[in-house]
Amino acid sequence: MNELIPNPSRLDFSMMDDAVGYRLRRAQLAVFQHFNEAFSSKGMRPTDFAVLLLLTNNQGAKQSEVAEALGIQRANFVAIVDGLESKGFIERRKSETDRRVQSLYMTPAGDAYLEELMPIWLDHEQWVLDQLGGVAERDTVNMLLRRLYD
Repeated sequence: MNELIPNPSRLDFSMMDDAVGYRLRRAQLAVFQHFNEAFSSKGMRPTDFAVLLLLTNNQGAKQSEVAEALGIQRANFVAIVDGLESKGFIERRKSETDRRVQSLYMTPAGDAYLEELMPIWLDHEQWVLDQLGGVAERDTVNMLLRRLYD
């Protein structure tokens, strides 16, 4: 496996061969790099895309729920929502029952933009699938990863 990881410095990584955290981080970097390259012409970051994707089937979700579901600190999430709202992709509405609560909704512009992004995302996901070796391998990786955070 080490022969697949570029090592121009010739550092000895043998102490990290079985380090799951190290492998997860390297995998995350590779997947995010591919995502960023695929979406570069759209100026879309993985977190912004995840918010739009999550809101597709969760219209009216509380802002705090979305942040928690995506593992984003509330303070950082406000800036993400501000950016998506300023682009006209989502809108915040005060809850009818609790005026302190902000609910998030996709706008028609957000729906249209996400529809435009979906082929890029599907190509990206196919790249990940190809790297893993197929659907069964992807499902196994996802099952194992869920054990770490569920």
